[in-house]
Formats: sequence, structure tokens, C-alpha cells
Amino acid sequence: MIKLSNATLDQLPGSVLRPTYDRSQLTPGIVHIGLGNFHRAHQSWYLHRLMQQGLAQDWAIIGAGVRAFDAEQRDRLAAQDYLTTLIELDPSGTSAEVVGSMIGYVPVADGNGPLIAQMADPAIRIVSLTVTEGGYYIDPVTKAFDAGHPDMAHDAAQPDTPRTAFGAMVAALRLRRDRGLGPFTAQSCDNLQGNGTILRQTLVSLARLSHPMLADWIDANCSFPNSMVDCIVPATGPRELALVQSFGIADAVPVTHENFRQWVIEDAFCAGRPDWDKAGTTFSDNVHGYEAQKIRILNAGHQVIAAVAEVMGLTTISETMANPLIHAMFRKIAETEILPHVTPVPGMTPAQYLDLIDQRFANPAIVDTVRRVAFDGSSRQTGMVLPTVRDGLRAGVSVQGLALVQAAWARMCQGTRDDSSVIEPNDPFWPALSKRANEARANPRRWLEMKQSYGELVDAKVFADAFDRWLTMMYRDGMAATVRRYLEAD
Repeated sequence: MIKLSNATLDQLPGSVLRPTYDRSQLTPGIVHIGLGNFHRAHQSWYLHRLMQQGLAQDWAIIGAGVRAFDAEQRDRLAAQDYLTTLIELDPSGTSAEVVGSMIGYVPVADGNGPLIAQMADPAIRIVSLTVTEGGYYIDPVTKAFDAGHPDMAHDAAQPDTPRTAFGAMVAALRLRRDRGLGPFTAQSCDNLQGNGTILRQTLVSLARLSHPMLADWIDANCSFPNSMVDCIVPATGPRELALVQSFGIADAVPVTHENFRQWVIEDAFCAGRPDWDKAGTTFSDNVHGYEAQKIRILNAGHQVIAAVAEVMGLTTISETMANPLIHAMFRKIAETEILPHVTPVPGMTPAQYLDLIDQRFANPAIVDTVRRVAFDGSSRQTGMVLPTVRDGLRAGVSVQGLALVQAAWARMCQGTRDDSSVIEPNDPFWPALSKRANEARANPRRWLEMKQSYGELVDAKVFADAFDRWLTMMYRDGMAATVRRYLEAD
């Protein structure tokens, strides 16, 4: 077994791809906050592919994080020179590639001084983030900045020692302005429609709480490109660690991923950018069309099946798609209630994209867990599913299937499966959700009265009546029988 490091790259098995560029000659250009699996399988890989072409040598990534667990990730990556083994899970077989585009990781410290200093370095021209859909401090109903959140209140009161990534970015931008160094591009890589616009709102709004003139400067000078990111990347566990070892590599933090990637970006970078298009990205003025297609079909599609699968006791997404009832439900909801609200993009109709997603979800090589996909429904259901419910109600078309999806989420949050086994907490707001779900067992409308999630939808009779009926049926007849009833309905 060869321990992954710069010194051992030449010792890796011949089947393993590795950097052909001289990593000692790389210089930083990007700070990325949130060094999870997705970033390393997606954005980091695209930059690596450029470096393999002899390009972007001055755009290397410095990793960063603001939470205590980020320090553990830093230690693991530092011990192997910030290299990551990517394992592609193709149904026809697996392959491995070592990615070397990251060259450092900022020390994690209270007050985020090292991170602020790194982002204030004039060499840094892009600060990018993957901090999850729920990490932008936005109200789920109004979509406005949540200035009352304790984290935001803290960073507004103590702007020199912030606790969040956004507070650190504001502090760094203040230093850059004061030193005449110019702005950087702030680039969200999270699964949010209008992710750049949302990042601008959070950053500018937070800055305005403590430094109004700085907020104006950020708004006028920084750029916030919207983007769409896509690649299914399972969590790393014992199976993934064993898989990397099968290639003869000792890697503490390997990443597995599907044989598909997509990245569509607005070309709005105030301080330059790598030539990502030479590595397969698409620069487009219509990012919204691409992201709407992806979020509403892929991300919402995950939510369509996840809670149903959890209550029925299924464990992986491919296993879920192999279940005839759930697969038929997925297709019916997507075709009748989601696709009508999705527009084509160049080279791909909504129907074609649905077929692609169907194939990707069903890939048996991807051991993507139902639990991972169902996590944080309080953000994902509200951000990825409910907008289509509202579109359907406005258009006067069916929302029966989407009401069933919401009932399944409520049923899951009750905390037991149909076989009476316990569903462990799986949401940042699980205690409140579980309490409300148990109240909804006797009175389904109690679930829809969660204003932070549903807003006016509690008063939408067609939707609310369907929700009541499905949730009642789930408790009376079970999830499988309820799905069957939906499929039998006109």
C-alpha cells in the first residue's frame, strides 16, 4: 500500500492517473471554503484538468473552513500534501485519478484571522464556496437576508473576529479596499438557483450591518457569477476507503463520483479567471435555464424519492430506483408536474434530461445513500420542490404528486418507518420537525402551518387537501399502498 504524497506519486500503479505538472511551481489564485467531497470531485478536478494542459499554474487552490471539524479535514489533507484520489464509478468499471490542484489549507482558528489574511492576499482573485444550500442565511419563505440569525448578529457586532465564512470575506474585502488591492470574485458553487445572486445578497447585507460604505464598495466592485454545478458524489465511508485501497493507495480522504460532470458559469469575474472552458465547462448568459433544469429535475427528483424510500426502509438511491413503485412514481411526478415548468437548454430538452437523470440515479455503481439525499429537507424541500408547487398552482395544473412528496417528508420526520424501526435525526431542525410531524399525524394541517417552509401554501386548498389525504393514507395504509393509489389515479 502506497501512502499518498508528492514523494510517492511516481510509485503509484500505472493504471492510476496522476499530475503531470510540477506542483512545486504552482502558485495560489483561489481560496475555496468548504473542502467537502463535492468540491474535490468537481471544481478542483476542472482546475486539475487545466493544469494537466500546462495552463492555470497560477490559479492553485488554498482550502479553508470555519468550523471545528474543518481542522480535522485540514490535518488529513496536509498529511498527504493536499492530494486527493478520485475514483470514477462507471457501471462498466472503476478508475482512479490523483488530483493535485490544491496546494494548501488555511489554519482553522477562532476569529478566522488566518483565513482573512489569506483572502486579503492580492494573489487571491477568486473566493469560492460550497457551504450547502442552507448555509447562506436566507429566510426560506421570503428569501431575504436573515439579519437576526445569531451568527450574522455576531459578525455584525464583531466584524474583525467573525465566526462565519461570509464575515471573514467581508473582513478580507475591507482590508483589500483599505490597502488599494482591489476586489475578488465571490463564486458560489452550491446547488442554489441564482447562487451568485444569493451570495451577493448575503455578503452585501452582512457588510451593511457594520460598514455601510464597504457594502456599497463590495456591491459595485466585486462580481458574483451565477453557476450550475452537477455531479453525484457519495459520502466517503468504509466502502470508499476499501475501494481506494484496492488501487494500492493509502488515502485518508478519497472521493468517489459518477461518470458525469457539468458546470455552467456566467462569465463575470472582476479579477480574472482560469480558462475553465478548455476543461469542459460552459460559459453562458442563460445559467438560470441550466440551473432550473438541474435543480427541478435532478435535485427535486432526489427529494421526490428520498423520504418515500426512507419510510419504506430502502438504503440506496439505485435500490430505490429499482423499486417498481417508486420508479413509476418518480416518472409520473416528473413528467406530469415538473417538466411542464422547465424550459429547454441548448442541446437538451427537459424530457431528454429526465431520461439522463433516470439513468444516473439508477447507476448501481454509485452507492449514494437515501439518508444522504434526504438530509436537510428543511432547505432542500423548500428550495427545490416547493417552487414547482407554486408554479403548478399558478398554472392551474396538478400538484397531487408533489403534495404526496410533502406528505412523505412529514411522514419521515415523524421518526419511524412503516416497519416501526427508528429513523435517526437527519435535519438541522429535526427536533422541531419531529414534534410538528407527530402533531400532524392527527391533524395534517399542522405540518403545513410551518410558515418558514410553506408560507401561503397552507391556504392553497387544492394542495392542502391533497396533502391531508396522502398523509392520512400513509399512516392508515402504509407508504407502498399510498404510492400505488397515486399511480392508479388519473
